Amino acid sequence: MIEGEDLLLCPTCGTQFDTPASNPPSGYCRICDDPRQYIPASGQAWTSLKAEAGKHETKWKQDEQNERIWSVWAEPKLGIGQRALLLQTSHGNILWDCIAYLDQPLIEFINSLGGLTAIVISHPHFYTTHVSWASTFNCPVYVHSLDKQWLCRTPLPSIKRVLLQKQYEKIVEGVTAIQVGGHFEGSMVLHWDNHLFIADTFVNVPSGFYRKDRPKGTTSFSFMWSIPNMIPLPPDTIHNMWKAVKPYEFTATHGLFTGWDIRDENVKKSVLESMKIQVINQGFAEHTLLDEE
Repeated sequence: MIEGEDLLLCPTCGTQFDTPASNPPSGYCRICDDPRQYIPASGQAWTSLKAEAGKHETKWKQDEQNERIWSVWAEPKLGIGQRALLLQTSHGNILWDCIAYLDQPLIEFINSLGGLTAIVISHPHFYTTHVSWASTFNCPVYVHSLDKQWLCRTPLPSIKRVLLQKQYEKIVEGVTAIQVGGHFEGSMVLHWDNHLFIADTFVNVPSGFYRKDRPKGTTSFSFMWSIPNMIPLPPDTIHNMWKAVKPYEFTATHGLFTGWDIRDENVKKSVLESMKIQVINQGFAEHTLLDEE
């Protein structure tokens, strides 16, 4: 039995609530009823992990170039459909972000790798079933305090949920959570061993994956307040995001979905170039971000 399997869960975003699924509210999911997200045209629906059991299959895949990185996801998706990334560090396994669906095969697989030392979640859209995950793997969960108002589950007495306070927080040796803001005030990326795990804090775009002989002005990332509703972030916010990651070197980024990976010694430069392209095309030809190198 998985903790919380009888609790209310929004199938659109995957967020789990303290409310029993047998007693759904008449209102909306508070995560979806926000200008960054959406209520689907069909209206609000509710489900639970128990109701979804057997309707999805968890998948995992080892990274082709770094065997210490695993992508984890569910098919068909439950919620937004993001992947989680499991990092096999020398100081324990770190799960970056959560997927809503959790089943016994995935539990057994993760335990076969040694379980989890910590879960770190980029932003509220991926809080999903994190209390169930933390209970299952008996590990702490790290989220940023600036987004604490979006937490929809009360932690169990046995669960340690850590509200990060600073812009830079060490999770374990060599693994740093970086609060960059933007999509949410507390939105984070994760840095480990020249890899930057970006969720949708930096959004991969199609033109960013093919890296050879691209014309000037080709962007690799976008920077959005709302991804589904396509509302971009303002230049000052984008500049602050750059300042947050500028001290860190990285040659690979790992994004929202399986396969959204870029490996390029110039990928950090591509982040800055993409920021400049967005700011210029928003009509700010003299913004201070454009002076960054």
